[in-house]
Amino acid sequence: MKAIVITKLGGAEALDVCDVETPEPCGDQVRIRVRAAALNRADLMQARGSYPAPPGVPADIPGLEYAGEVDKLGPNVIGPLKIGDRVFGIVGGGGQAEYVLSPERMVVPIPANLDFEQAAAVPEVFMTAHDALETQGGAKPGERVLIHAVGSGVGSAAVQIAHTMGCVVLGTSRTADKLEQAKKLGLDVGIHANAEELADAVRPHTNGQGVNLIIDLLGAVALAGNVAALATCGRLVLVGLLGGGSASIDLTTLLRKRIRVVGTTLRARPLEEKILVTQAFADRVVPWLERGLVRPIVDRVFALDDVRAAQTRLESNHGFGKVILRL
Repeated sequence: MKAIVITKLGGAEALDVCDVETPEPCGDQVRIRVRAAALNRADLMQARGSYPAPPGVPADIPGLEYAGEVDKLGPNVIGPLKIGDRVFGIVGGGGQAEYVLSPERMVVPIPANLDFEQAAAVPEVFMTAHDALETQGGAKPGERVLIHAVGSGVGSAAVQIAHTMGCVVLGTSRTADKLEQAKKLGLDVGIHANAEELADAVRPHTNGQGVNLIIDLLGAVALAGNVAALATCGRLVLVGLLGGGSASIDLTTLLRKRIRVVGTTLRARPLEEKILVTQAFADRVVPWLERGLVRPIVDRVFALDDVRAAQTRLESNHGFGKVILRL
């Protein structure tokens, strides 16, 4: 089969299309013929050697999500999946290949209203966003939720989920254009402000009380502003560290406001925890996808041979939504 292979340490130039052995399913594994796969920043981090694949998945084939058709069933698969079913899901790696293996409980049927390229833009970002908002952050209808980087894959998914849940959605971006695009997805208040100005920018839209929940993909650069912008008993869920992984803060504010800080990552979780995230996504978010209440945001679609251009596009921060590879 053809696959994207990390052939050396580096950036996009480290990725090549190679012929590799087609994997065979065993136990409760399902083999999927991948038709489209989305790109994530983790792919380039893995190529640079800073984010190795977890045990049990290909170490040199990136890809955390896929959309395709069930091609073969392992001997212990109990169903209801069958050969030919259109499915999508997350994997620990190896998704950017013509075939990928996954435990059957992590394989989800694709809603009929989505094609493969749209479906590939869903799993990683919508599972991450839903888990961060509802499971980790405890978001409730009517609460004020602030989402950083609303133009990113996770950010655009989180805006839609929070809006569908009935939250008041505030969001940040470095560009006014991305804020305008996010308003079409349910963003109520767009904030174009740096970290130092965040609390002042949020205050007029929250009756001076601050926000109840922040979904943060930025990390260190936003920490102080996040704490200042949170209401009493607010929650901060750290999902990404695009703005750095080390920061200092006056802890008295955390105590005074009784703020809860939760760190979360999806790839490194044990299998059973990933299955729970997948099942919660299938129960809660997939029906919203079927009804059109939330939708995948595709920035651009590239052919498999153009993977370097695709990763360069992702890394440029110029896109809105997901970059997709067509296989």
